[in-house]
Amino acid sequence: MRVQDLMQSDMTTAVADQLVADAIVTLADAGVHGLPVVDPQSRKLVGVVSTTDILEAISEHQGSQTQRFLETTTVGEIMTRVVTTISPDAAATEAAQMMLYRDIHRLFVELDGKLVGVISQSDIVRAVGTARI
Repeated sequence: MRVQDLMQSDMTTAVADQLVADAIVTLADAGVHGLPVVDPQSRKLVGVVSTTDILEAISEHQGSQTQRFLETTTVGEIMTRVVTTISPDAAATEAAQMMLYRDIHRLFVELDGKLVGVISQSDIVRAVGTARI
């Protein structure tokens, strides 16, 4: 089983100049815990913004400062810039090992330097549970 067999290719993304408040709505609407941040022209992956990134940033602000932070801070200011990627041709077991050893929940799938999908721990567990791996 390959990553391309399990990955999700229809994904919601963010851009670096998007406000954190808007990213929170996007995360909630998509029902995900992390968004790939892409360059809008090239579709190249430039980072990832997760609920953890947002919670860590919010924890530094209190009371009325929190709302101001959400409405003035961009995703690019709080995103994680080092993103672990994998090829669509890689084995699903390789993806599982990478997530386990790096203690991450998802890998972004790149082909020729462009974002083409995402594979999560849930995708792999679902495949194991249905004997697809």
